[in-house]
Amino acid sequence: MKRLVLAPLAVLALLAAPAQAQNADTGKSQFGQCRACHSLDKGKNGVGPSLFGVFGRTAGTAEKYAYSSDMKAAGEKGLKWDEASVFEYLADPGAFLKKYLAKDSVSNKMPNKFPNEELRKNVIAYLLKEQKEHEGKEKK
Repeated sequence: MKRLVLAPLAVLALLAAPAQAQNADTGKSQFGQCRACHSLDKGKNGVGPSLFGVFGRTAGTAEKYAYSSDMKAAGEKGLKWDEASVFEYLADPGAFLKKYLAKDSVSNKMPNKFPNEELRKNVIAYLLKEQKEHEGKEKK
């Protein structure tokens, strides 16, 4: 009886792993539209800040990047980037900051909005994969 219960669970676990990799692979190609402004290289800022190590970082603190006063204020208020906050931010950066800071208007340098949830999930999966790979290399 135990085998009958465990077998379907094992199949589900095997099916879930490729789906995650596929999202990251799709996210890599979708990240192309982000590369116009952002780099994944440590300390290499462009029009937007480097996204190297973004998960776990306090908002408005990437080295040598001139953030808007409201992005700095969000960091000072305690905003640390995680999957949920990046997901919400990418949908509408201005609206996200207004909600987070409880303000009617905000200054924000990110003009793009990404309402497509699947795209945001894929890009986040790619960024997470890249960050984990870089963290693994730094520990060696």
